[in-house]
Amino acid sequence: MIRLSIRYLNLIVLTVFALVALSFLLPFVFQGDLLINISGITPDSPEQRAALERAFRLDQSIFHQFALYIDNLFLGNWGVSSRTQLNLFDEIKLTFPATLELVVYASVLAIVVGLPLGFIAGLKHHNPFDFSVVTFSIVGYSFPVFWLALIFITLFCLQLEWLPTSGRISLLFEIPPVTGFLLIDIWLSDIQNKSLAFKNAFQHLILPTISVAIVSTALFVRFIRRSIMDVMEKEYIIAAKSRGFTQSQIFFKHGLKNAIIPILPILALQVSTLITNVMIVETIFSWPGIGKWLIEAIYQRDYPAIRMGMLVVSLFVMMLTISTEFLTRAIDPRRERGQHATV
Repeated sequence: MIRLSIRYLNLIVLTVFALVALSFLLPFVFQGDLLINISGITPDSPEQRAALERAFRLDQSIFHQFALYIDNLFLGNWGVSSRTQLNLFDEIKLTFPATLELVVYASVLAIVVGLPLGFIAGLKHHNPFDFSVVTFSIVGYSFPVFWLALIFITLFCLQLEWLPTSGRISLLFEIPPVTGFLLIDIWLSDIQNKSLAFKNAFQHLILPTISVAIVSTALFVRFIRRSIMDVMEKEYIIAAKSRGFTQSQIFFKHGLKNAIIPILPILALQVSTLITNVMIVETIFSWPGIGKWLIEAIYQRDYPAIRMGMLVVSLFVMMLTISTEFLTRAIDPRRERGQHATV
């Protein structure tokens, strides 16, 4: 376990260094003035330009500039947005929790719905319920997430007028940020009409969460169903049946763990897909997360914001992927010996 931890720690350090180095080099490949691309500030005079160049060490070697860049990352001096002239660290600190909230709720919904459906379909395969679940998974995975989001807006917002079309909460409510998760922050606050604020925030959350969760649920169902079918045909399962164990005893004692472990590495590879879908949904629903903020920065050619936004999103995806892979290897030591289950 110690060797495994050290190995993954080295992997994290090397990956983080590579991502930081790539983000450092981005302003050099962007179009326009290098100083503006790095600082986000348009100098008004030659004196201000000279001062900025000294501040960012543009008059020194690229290695000195890289050392300063790493130092500023740790200190939170991420520069300013050329679009808003606000500190990038503060902007990302405000937008990233909204994205994380959407990721967590969509993942929980996908797990809560996808795991039971996948288990039942795998245990009772080739019957009408299994065919219905497989059809749902194929259709859910085939629909582009932006199409689902637009259909939901058209149906539930414009036609039925049940749910709001955009935003995270009504402008009537002002919630002080504490955890970054709006529903939790509402209950921790001492505002008036707390129940109305919670209901309003929950209504805003429903459609973006479902839009992202449908694709993830379809993936869960497909992977889990296939894994359950493979595991239940193993020799040790057949031997347990011959000894008189019930179906539920066999499943919970032998089938459940052995079915879940092989799909964890596959699900880790879907983290980037999940984050991409969240960023698309944020744009469509005007959800104030880092995905919407980053896409607006791309449209406005806000290169300092693009640089830091891409770094934060890349680090987030990398940490989720490596953490899932580490958890899989820690739970299933057989993977260290090169034994892989099939899915």
